[in-house]
Amino acid sequence: MIPIYEAKNLTREQILTRSIVAEENVETAVAEIIASVREKGDAALYEYSKKFDRADLKSLEVTQEEIDEAVASLDPDFLETLKMAHENIKTFHINQVRQGFEIAPREGVVLGQRFTPIEKVGLYVPGGTAAYPSTVLMDATPAAIAGVSELIMVTPPSPEGKIKAELLAAAKIAGVTRIFRIGGAQAVAALAYGTESVPNVDKIVGPGNIYVATAKRRVFGVVAIDMIAGPSEITVIADGMSDPVFVAADLLSQAEHDALASAVLVTPSKELAEAVQAELDRQLKLLPREKIAGKSIDDNGKILVVDSMDEAFDIANTIAPEHLEVCADDAEKYLPLIKNAGSIFLGRYAPEALGYYLAGPNHTLPTSGTARFSSPLSVDDFVKKSSYLSYTGEALGKVAYRIADFARREGLEAHARSALVRVSKEEIK
Repeated sequence: MIPIYEAKNLTREQILTRSIVAEENVETAVAEIIASVREKGDAALYEYSKKFDRADLKSLEVTQEEIDEAVASLDPDFLETLKMAHENIKTFHINQVRQGFEIAPREGVVLGQRFTPIEKVGLYVPGGTAAYPSTVLMDATPAAIAGVSELIMVTPPSPEGKIKAELLAAAKIAGVTRIFRIGGAQAVAALAYGTESVPNVDKIVGPGNIYVATAKRRVFGVVAIDMIAGPSEITVIADGMSDPVFVAADLLSQAEHDALASAVLVTPSKELAEAVQAELDRQLKLLPREKIAGKSIDDNGKILVVDSMDEAFDIANTIAPEHLEVCADDAEKYLPLIKNAGSIFLGRYAPEALGYYLAGPNHTLPTSGTARFSSPLSVDDFVKKSSYLSYTGEALGKVAYRIADFARREGLEAHARSALVRVSKEEIK
């Protein structure tokens, strides 16, 4: 049963109670896998597929014929849902496209900034029981909008060497370039360093288990990464008028992801807290993933009773949750109080699942409190910024001696001379 606490009686640490830290044996295993892939290339990928996925693969890359067959096998109504979701995601993210700028602040001076897409991006998509076509759409669509020319998807195969049809269909709709049936730390290593079959990329995005997260952390610097994703989490702020059936359902929507997921309700109503507590027990028994959701609720769930809605938002900002629901009338009025959250769901009819699948904002979000300083995946994650400048000789002449003075104060004489020589060659004799 989920516990109920008076929030004022808890310390900050008791409110948070979460972490994602790779155990030493995970770090060691991942280091060995990465080293093996770097040394043996494709051979290591085949070996690890057999060992971890129980798949005796004949090839690593998914063929166009397999993709077409997968699309043809799906219910047309679900294909229409995928296309609708893709269109909504596209409509939202296209508004994130940023234009460069150019200014001329003084005579003879031009300054500017331009945006260029990252050329090659690797997309990691979980497979097996956690195969999410929604992740394909969320991660590939902003990359395509940004102009990424090569989007390489990796995902673990079934023991038969197959990839779920839903994943392949989503990849085709979202514009994925190539697909490989590999997963785990070995897939991350292949994307980072390249093998005979798998091209190396410039950035790796997408969620995964602790082995994937650890591998992404270890290859950072060789490639860029989006974030280190921890267990899923939701915080629901609900006033006393909220429906406990809605609130309990939303808490369980995250709890069923993973036993390590956290679901937190913050409310000024003791009556609602008790009603949600009872409703959670009732709804849990109806879930196919009852054991997973139940362990999440028992180990990481909590209900915090506060004195006011203002206090509720203070606590939410401390938690900095991946998903934050505000179940209240005129919920938009509370937006100014929210400082730290990955994605915000306003009102009584905006469940987290709406954003997860269909609405359009990205569902690849900062977890484990990192919403304090990071953001959802966006078009910005797939572009680079470059600045540029141009000075005429006359414009440089007006500041060359200031540049030289600055440089010499930092002990960089060559810097000073590179400016002065353009003003007077006598300066470097």
